[in-house]
Amino acid sequence: MEKKFNFKRFRRLRYHPLVRDMVRETELSKNDLIYPLFVVPGENVKNPVKSMPGVFQLSIDKLVEECKEVRDLGIPAVILFGIPEHKDPEGTEAYDPHGIIQRAIQAIKKEVNDLLIITDVCLCEYTSHGHCGILSGDEILNDETIAVLAKEAVSHVEAGADMVAPSDMMDGRVFAIRKALDYKGYVNVPIMSYAAKYSSGFYGPFRDAAESTPAFGDRRSHQMDIGNINEALREVEADIEECADIVMVKPAGPYLDVIRKVKDKFGMHTAAYQVSGEFSMIKAAGQNDWIDEERVMIESLTSIKRAGADMILTYFAKDAAKWIDRNSK
Repeated sequence: MEKKFNFKRFRRLRYHPLVRDMVRETELSKNDLIYPLFVVPGENVKNPVKSMPGVFQLSIDKLVEECKEVRDLGIPAVILFGIPEHKDPEGTEAYDPHGIIQRAIQAIKKEVNDLLIITDVCLCEYTSHGHCGILSGDEILNDETIAVLAKEAVSHVEAGADMVAPSDMMDGRVFAIRKALDYKGYVNVPIMSYAAKYSSGFYGPFRDAAESTPAFGDRRSHQMDIGNINEALREVEADIEECADIVMVKPAGPYLDVIRKVKDKFGMHTAAYQVSGEFSMIKAAGQNDWIDEERVMIESLTSIKRAGADMILTYFAKDAAKWIDRNSK
């Protein structure tokens, strides 16, 4: 009598590790990784960020050393955040040709080959009040701010940046930056827009690292409400129309559904930022032996890629690259 089979045996493809490798749908690659770095004035400075184990504020000389290590690990790109020596209400050092970021870009370009330099374009690190734009009383002025952001982006590219990444969430800033870059002849420099950036509680450790905590109030007037997804799609669509080359969702882990929606709807090159709070929680749990830190790191990064991200900004980039080397066949 012929035997009937009334269920499927999915486990057949799970028994052997080589078969599991062959049928895996999502693979993490070094080319997916972008490593965030914080640069500060001085020499021989390597200040640990207490809330982010293994992350440092680096002077330019130390930054160059770090970039050499990043390149040697096979990570293709870094994104730079600058902490100036002096801050003022208008954030003027953001576009100073001799500012901290501009000098850092020039130093890296002189010493490190084959590393893509992306720069964060915002004013929060440069303003004395810690907000992302020009203020009138307690209000951030949108149009006045995007004019300054355009100057900042141009100054970064003039210093040698390969890509700029506006993170401010002002309306129209991608258009303003694209217009300014094109006017200066930088038509081939791409823009990676923080297109759907949420007003998240996961940014706390970053504000320690970037020294950008607002002196008053918060950022809910320009960053997105955590409950909105249709609005995120409208934000992304607007940035695409303004000629963003890459769109970003931030944070990553709590917004995997947004990443997937963005990828499915627009088919654009999509980045996701695994932010400081995501990183620090995994680190803290690992240090307390509550989880296997390395395993959770890779699981979290794989989930971000599985959701649709083509590239991931993550403080785990170096650790992930080393893991990929150890586990490559």
